[in-house]
Amino acid sequence: MLSPNTQYPAGPSLNRVPDVTVDFWLVKLMAVTMGETAADYLAVNLGLGLTVTSLIMTGVLIVAIVLQFAQKNYVPWAYWLAVVLISVVGTLITDNLVDNFGVRLQTTTIAFSVALAATFAVWYASERTLSIHTIFTTRREIFYWLAILLTFSLGTAAGDLVAESFDMGYLTTGLLFGGAIALIALAYWLLHLDAILVFWLAYILTRPLGASFGDLLSQPVEYGGLGFGTIFTSLIFLGCIIALVLYMTLKKTAGDADEILLGSD
Repeated sequence: MLSPNTQYPAGPSLNRVPDVTVDFWLVKLMAVTMGETAADYLAVNLGLGLTVTSLIMTGVLIVAIVLQFAQKNYVPWAYWLAVVLISVVGTLITDNLVDNFGVRLQTTTIAFSVALAATFAVWYASERTLSIHTIFTTRREIFYWLAILLTFSLGTAAGDLVAESFDMGYLTTGLLFGGAIALIALAYWLLHLDAILVFWLAYILTRPLGASFGDLLSQPVEYGGLGFGTIFTSLIFLGCIIALVLYMTLKKTAGDADEILLGSD
């Protein structure tokens, strides 16, 4: 296990995941929104069904994860490709359990909560940290991506539970989860709530937040949506994601160049 005092070599950071910034949360929110609408488009509009869609997208995700693990530091296009695809697959896992296997949303919400807590427990027992700022070993990255997958499945289950089972509608559900994220942010700034806990709570809650607004935009008016459709909604958010990832790539390239220059002084 690497010591907390491990020295990093001069030059670009070896951390394989991004820093938590405003653009991080923007892309993450758009990714989960697109994950919801893209899953609906493939399974429903294209008529592939949940099972076929799940098999196809899981295969594509595996390829993306292999590409991500091949990187030795944070590479924006590889990382965010994996996030978008894991968002789709995380949604499909919950949808399969509920629609194909008849598992209740209350049960899936509890089950994914327990699975995520267990992942964090094993991760901490193995690495003595849950920090996302030190993901520079393969084992830590495995824990990281497993936790990410479970947050998407949990967020899907919790969001559907509130929106459908409690019949609150897409807009109200989105505002509810947005308010919860705002309260967590206030607790962080005013009460100094643990940063790692705040990050993972926000990461979970942005999933139902994004999914609620994705459904609001894409679903027909008679079902409580605005009727823009899954194709249009998915393409809009995909374009925004590509633009932001390009911006992140240019910003990171400039930052790495500065680190190399400073390290050589």
